[in-house]
Amino acid sequence: MNARVDTSVLTHLSNSHLDALEEETIFILREVAAAFERPALLFSGGKDSLVMLKCAEKAFGAGRIPYPLLMIDTGHNFPEVTDFRDQRAKELGAELIVRNVEDSMARGTVRLAHPGESRNVHQSVTLLEAIEEFRFDALIGGARRDEEKARAKERIFSHRDSFGQWQPKAQRPELWTLFNTRIAPGEHFRVFPISNWTELDVWQYIERESIALPSIYYTHQREVVKRKGLLVPVTHLTPPRDGEQVVVRDVRFRTVGDITCTCPVESDAATAADIVIETLAAEVSERGATRMDDKTSEASMEKRKKDGYF
Repeated sequence: MNARVDTSVLTHLSNSHLDALEEETIFILREVAAAFERPALLFSGGKDSLVMLKCAEKAFGAGRIPYPLLMIDTGHNFPEVTDFRDQRAKELGAELIVRNVEDSMARGTVRLAHPGESRNVHQSVTLLEAIEEFRFDALIGGARRDEEKARAKERIFSHRDSFGQWQPKAQRPELWTLFNTRIAPGEHFRVFPISNWTELDVWQYIERESIALPSIYYTHQREVVKRKGLLVPVTHLTPPRDGEQVVVRDVRFRTVGDITCTCPVESDAATAADIVIETLAAEVSERGATRMDDKTSEASMEKRKKDGYF
């Protein structure tokens, strides 16, 4: 993925379908505002949530987004991303709520198996605590169906029971863009307005709309080690192991998350247009190419969703 990209391909690549995707996303964002009393938009500062935020601006107008932004912070996020998150929320005049896994650890509701364990999987606990604290009845997330097989099963309006769990058999039909949003006390919905987008669609939209992103999405030099077929960034949280050779590579991140489980890919792509071309040639999904936590088992994402994950 590190070959120099040929952007001349863009002249032959249509993005007319983005209008329909944007229209659908705006419709869903407005539907959430109309159907629920206490919704929130999950906002990590990553590319998918920034695309949703752009659509929310178009749906409601700058400074008029009718629900707060919610971030579940593991405490191990890339600083480039969290700084950008805070900056973007301030620019929009949006309410930003941050809840931390470290606070759940202090309360004893999260217990790590060992100090070096990734906190990523424990976000579910902190998220459910935030739902209870603010009595959210709908959470808008940036998951897409092309990311992973468990997410391919997901409805746009995903019902969660009173324990915050996803039950595949309890999901509701969504025919002709009609959504059943009725919930009993204690239940809530997770809503995914960009379900029908692909990674390529997201990058085409970012390029078309000139959406600013955290710098780590674009090529930069970083120390990495090769481990289990992935490039693991060398940080104080992910130091090299005995026998591993630290090398400097030109890399970028296809997705951003907890430092302990998110890996970059080799790339020279310096612009969104460059990444559109790279994505056209990609043979592995972004999660498959970059996320260590999804490699633990074939059903790891589905198990986490049933536990209350995004």
